[in-house]
Amino acid sequence: MPITQSQRRHLRKLAHHLKPVVIIGNAGLSEGVLGEIDTALAHHELIKVRVNAADRDERQAMIERIAQATGADWVLSIGHVAAFYRAAEKPKIVLP
Repeated sequence: MPITQSQRRHLRKLAHHLKPVVIIGNAGLSEGVLGEIDTALAHHELIKVRVNAADRDERQAMIERIAQATGADWVLSIGHVAAFYRAAEKPKIVLP
């Protein structure tokens, strides 16, 4: 179920102070990196990912692929950093 705009605003506030837990380097978005993102989402629910792609279209394509492959909601992206949210079985983050 997709998150609402008010929930997205709440998650943006929470994500603001987070540091990226996964960094996508020159090798790009591999299955191993997707596995690490999936594991991080299962553990933290809300994470930031640094996408080191040269052009904006390539970064956006990677962000969309991450969201689709992990079943996460894309919360925000600023420059090379994007935040994703996926509720855990026992949620730690309470959404309004």
